[in-house]
Amino acid sequence: MQTLKSLTDEAIGLAQGGPARVIPIVPAPAQSAAETEVARQMQICNACRYCEGFCAVFPAMTRRLDFTQADVHYLANLCHNCGACLHACQYAPPHEFAVNIPQAMAQVRGQTYADYAWPPALGRLYRRNGLTLSLALVVALTLFLVLGAALQGGGLGALWGADLGGNFYRLFPHNLLVGLFAPVFLFVVLALSMGVRRFWKDVKHATSGADVSAPAATEAAHDVLRLKYLDGGHGDGCHNEDDAYTLKRRRAHHLTFYGFLLCFAATSLATVYHYVFGWPAPYEAPSIPKLLGVAGGVMLVLGTIGLWYLNRTRHPDHGDAAQKPMDLGFIALLFLVAASGLALWLVRITPSAAPALALVLCLHLGAVMALFATLPYGKFAHGVFRTAALLRHTTEKRQPNPIGLGSD
Repeated sequence: MQTLKSLTDEAIGLAQGGPARVIPIVPAPAQSAAETEVARQMQICNACRYCEGFCAVFPAMTRRLDFTQADVHYLANLCHNCGACLHACQYAPPHEFAVNIPQAMAQVRGQTYADYAWPPALGRLYRRNGLTLSLALVVALTLFLVLGAALQGGGLGALWGADLGGNFYRLFPHNLLVGLFAPVFLFVVLALSMGVRRFWKDVKHATSGADVSAPAATEAAHDVLRLKYLDGGHGDGCHNEDDAYTLKRRRAHHLTFYGFLLCFAATSLATVYHYVFGWPAPYEAPSIPKLLGVAGGVMLVLGTIGLWYLNRTRHPDHGDAAQKPMDLGFIALLFLVAASGLALWLVRITPSAAPALALVLCLHLGAVMALFATLPYGKFAHGVFRTAALLRHTTEKRQPNPIGLGSD
C-alpha cells in the first residue's frame, strides 16, 4: 500500500509539472518454504471462504489480496489450531490442492518462536530438543541445589531427615533464593519483551498500522481469557484424533492457564506479605497464598495431564510433528512444578514424610528454575505472541477494509 501511495504522489507531481522522483525498490524479505506454503493455501482459502466464520484467521485473511512474510507471521499466530477448517475443507488432502491450514500454520508458528527468540541460538536449541533439554535442566538444577545444601549442611546423608521444622528457609535462606531466582525472572522478562517487540513491529504495519484502542484491547482480553477460538467456531470444540468434536482441549487449556495464574498470584501475594507486612513464608491454610497455590497446583496437574494425553493422541495432520518435543517439554515442566509443589506442601504437613522435605524442596526449586529459564523459547512464548496477534486483529477489524471499502 505504501508503494501504491508513492506512485500516486509521483503521478500527481508529474501532472503538475514537477520533476520525476526515483523511488527506491526495497525487496521483500525472502520467505521460507513454510511461509510460502501458508501464502499459497491462503490464496486458495481466499477464493473459497467457506470457513470464514470459523475463527479470526479467515476474516483477517479477507482483508488481503496477497500475503507477505509479516502477514503470514500474523495469521499463523492468530490460528488456534482447532482443526475445524481441515475437516470442513473440500481441498484438504488427498485433493491435489492439499490444503491443510492447521499444519501449515503450526509449522510457521514454530519458525516464529525461533526467529523472534532472544538470543536466537537458545530458541533453535529448545525447539529441536525441548523435552530432553527440559528434563535435563530439572535434573541438573536439582542436583546443583542438593549438592549446595549438602556442602552447607554436612553431607548428602544429612539432607535426609534434616530437621527444618517445616521451614525451608533453614535450608535455603530467603535472600539466597531471591539471588537465584531474580536474575532468571528478569532474564525471562527481557527475552520475552525483546521477542514480542520485534514481532509487534513486524506485524503492526501489516495490520493497518493503527494503535490499539481501549475497545480493541478489551475485546482481545475477553477472547484470550475465554480461549474463544478453541470452540471450533460453532461451540462444539476442536478435533483431536478424529472427526469428532471435543471440548477436551479447551478445558485442559483452561485448567492449565488459570492454574498457572493462580500459582503466580500466590507467589506475588506471598511477596507482598513478606516485604510489606513482614510475614515470611511458609504459610499455612487457610491463608490466601496457600489456598491460591494449592488450587492452582491441582488445576495445573489436571490440565497438564490432559494436554499431555491430547498431544500424544492427536492426529498428525493437525499440527507440526517437529514441535512435539518443545510442546511436551513445556507440559512436563509445568506438571513437575505443580506436582512437586503439592508434594512439598504434603510433606510439610505429614510428620512421617518430614525426612524427605529437603530433597523434595530441591526438586521443586530445580523444576521452577528450569521452567523459568525456558519460558521465552517454548509454548509460553506462543501464548504471548498469540495475545499480540489477537490485539492486532481486534485493532485491524475496526479499520476500513482496504480491499472492500463498500462493505464497511
